[in-house]
Amino acid sequence: MSRGRGRVRTIAKKELIEFVRDWRTIVAILVIPLLMFPLLFILFPLLLASEAAELEALQVDVVVQTNGLPEELGMVLNASDLNITYEPLPVLERLSSPSGDEARLRNGSIDVLVRTQMNGTIVEYALLYISTSEQSLEARSRMFDVLSQWEDNETVARITDAGLDPNETLDPLRWDGDVAESDVATQGEQAGMALSLFIPLVLAVWTFSSAIQPSIDMTAGERERGTLEALLALPCSRMELLFGKWLAVATITGVGVLLQIAGLLFAIGYLATSDVISAPSVSWQALFFLCIAVLLFSIMVVAIELALAMRSHSVKEAGSILGPALLLILFPALFTQVINLDGIEAFWFAIPVVNVLLALRELLMNRIVYSHILIWMVTSTVYAFGAAFYAARQFKREDIVTSLS
Repeated sequence: MSRGRGRVRTIAKKELIEFVRDWRTIVAILVIPLLMFPLLFILFPLLLASEAAELEALQVDVVVQTNGLPEELGMVLNASDLNITYEPLPVLERLSSPSGDEARLRNGSIDVLVRTQMNGTIVEYALLYISTSEQSLEARSRMFDVLSQWEDNETVARITDAGLDPNETLDPLRWDGDVAESDVATQGEQAGMALSLFIPLVLAVWTFSSAIQPSIDMTAGERERGTLEALLALPCSRMELLFGKWLAVATITGVGVLLQIAGLLFAIGYLATSDVISAPSVSWQALFFLCIAVLLFSIMVVAIELALAMRSHSVKEAGSILGPALLLILFPALFTQVINLDGIEAFWFAIPVVNVLLALRELLMNRIVYSHILIWMVTSTVYAFGAAFYAARQFKREDIVTSLS
């Protein structure tokens, strides 16, 4: 038994040394997963803030076509940060009809066109813009803010002139106290729920995709290079060969996932200090079950990928099979993001892939439901051993050493 374990470790060591010999492989399995979440969580908010500041600094051009404005509305418009030009209102069937002004919006000579007309004491208006232009959308947003400001002031003035109290008239239903204080969920629980909506998806996709290249290289790659025959001639069984290669691929995938989690924790820690999001409240028990879920998922994924790659006659064929196979993970991962965990039926935790992803969601929200844990642990173990059995059958096939021609 100890001699067999030694052969498995020797095979795994040999595969790892050969795979990490290229510096690009080191970048792929070490640098990218470590930097993925920090780049996503830190640079992306900074980019959004930069874009928002850039839009806020824009000088937008607004044309107001009108047959007369209330004096107060004109004062509000002139006091705004909009570059406003007034034009007479043309004869139109409807204020919202483009009627020849469409070209000015499309060529960027103006950002927004506002048309107003008086109908008694009512100001009727239409606002024309182009939704494919960020500058036009920004101008539209600013114009709505200005119009809303005047409308609020005018509404209060008219209610006051009618001898009524604006507060009692406009706000007959009031919230007593702070709205935020009424939520009994802690900030850590809210953060856990937010993270549970995408972290399982990223972990699942990365686990599957990071195992593709080493699985192909250690099976179809060796078969294509003609080195698989030499491995089969060694004094080891096919199962020892399978376990050695599985251990090598699982090590590479596990390192990538661990580094990805480390990058995630760093990014969450950074965001927690910047008041963007709090650190999720996850107990050590939930973290333990979370690691088990990822481990079982990795065992199944690596075994399936090794089996599919071993069935391929070349690296190209293996890539054409395992590449689209990512959809088998992606679709369930996207599907599980919309499943309501409140009152969820137990059978969901028995469906392959879906069970692990739902388990990750629950555990990230610090929900420890032992009936669900028992179901996904048992079923995931069955699926993992089933995948390993399928891989073992592929490694026992005699045609894996036949000529590629």
